[in-house]
Amino acid sequence: MKITNLVLAATLSVATTFAASAQTINQRKDNQQDRISQGVRSGELTPRETSHLEHQEAGINREERGMRAQDNGHLTRQDRRVIQHQQNAESRRIFRDKHNARVR
Repeated sequence: MKITNLVLAATLSVATTFAASAQTINQRKDNQQDRISQGVRSGELTPRETSHLEHQEAGINREERGMRAQDNGHLTRQDRRVIQHQQNAESRRIFRDKHNARVR
């Protein structure tokens, strides 16, 4: 009985971790898209900067879809690390482009 409860608790913990990491990736996508949109509205991003950022975001999304396709709709721990690293780099690009001297 105790072993069954322990296994059940461990399974729920792992499932929750995977769900949380997928949610985090999706939240970051939405957040970064909102930051790009805000930069366009405020004039902080030029059309060329916007196009480049959107292209980068699309590439990250394509790569994520490919990773999920390889693993039956799931991301491995390494996949999540790669996506997070790419999202971090994209976040820095968004900040840099929004805070440079170029304006629309």
